[in-house]
Amino acid sequence: MIRIITIEREYGCGAAQIAEKLASRLGWKLWDQQLTQEIAKMANCQQSEVARREERRDPLYQRLLKSFALGSSEGYRGAPTVEMLDSDSIFRFAQRIVEQAAAAGNCVILGRGSQHFLQGRKDTLRFFLYAPTEDKVRRLISEGNTRTHAQALVDTVDRERAAFIKNYFHAEWPNRQVYHAMINTALGEDAVVEVIVNFLYQEKAQKPAATQPIAINQ
Repeated sequence: MIRIITIEREYGCGAAQIAEKLASRLGWKLWDQQLTQEIAKMANCQQSEVARREERRDPLYQRLLKSFALGSSEGYRGAPTVEMLDSDSIFRFAQRIVEQAAAAGNCVILGRGSQHFLQGRKDTLRFFLYAPTEDKVRRLISEGNTRTHAQALVDTVDRERAAFIKNYFHAEWPNRQVYHAMINTALGEDAVVEVIVNFLYQEKAQKPAATQPIAINQ
């Protein structure tokens, strides 16, 4: 029985709103901002610090700093452990929380590598949401961004996500073989929720044999 839905997404496609509506429709728990909160608790830091680093590699200067700090402690016994909020620690915390959420079941998990962490589970459906570039830009403008900033976000955030997936899961982004369906959110938020719910009910009734994701466009 399906107990978990993961949603990976392009930035600006409206996935957060869709995930919220889907969780409400199913009466399931949504793991989005709460996942960030739990990581912050584990890391003993501000939620904003985690949000700034989630699904991203460390910047070059931090990777160099970490390498230097770790290297400088070699060669003598009893050296203090280097502790810093970095992508590696966030990755470990995220994996732990995602797996705990999956064990509890009846949940919708947005991003954070959950589609890969839970790839082997038979009780999980994995979706990828995307949208035309102009739709994403318009959505971000409606949220208060300038057009220039919105266009920059659409480009840079997804590049960071792709680099994150490549670095930690050694896979391309999006790795189409991971997903049960890839859905164009230009259909509209409510329509996308309906597609996922119908897919869930169909999956419960009869497990499809297809191994390639279904692409659902407008």
